Amino acid sequence: MSTETRPKHIGRNISRIRELRGMKQGALADAIGTSQQTISGIETSETVDFEKLVQIAKALGVTVEAIENFTEESVFNFFNNFYDNSANNGQGSSGPIFTFNPIDKVIELYERLVQAEKEKVEYLEKLLNK
Repeated sequence: MSTETRPKHIGRNISRIRELRGMKQGALADAIGTSQQTISGIETSETVDFEKLVQIAKALGVTVEAIENFTEESVFNFFNNFYDNSANNGQGSSGPIFTFNPIDKVIELYERLVQAEKEKVEYLEKLLNK
């Protein structure tokens, strides 16, 4: 067992985070305005230009620090803690897993309802004015 610490390989970290997010190289490339080949090159590089790293972090929905300090162990710890704290809701199931923010959907619905009410009021005002 070696006690040496391997140098941080930023490209490999980007690749693993991208894969964990379920994102293809092409999608990441589109998000930052570059080519899939460029992303492939970045993912094989030990270092990445800071400005490019900021763009990639934003596209992946993480911080630059998260990319720089990424380890497989931290991911497993996060998911283990997440599921340990949320899995038992009294029935032994993990409950719903949303791929969207439910609050955003409620707000979107509320805004549509408000707009519909405004349109109704305008329509009724037009009828009254005739």
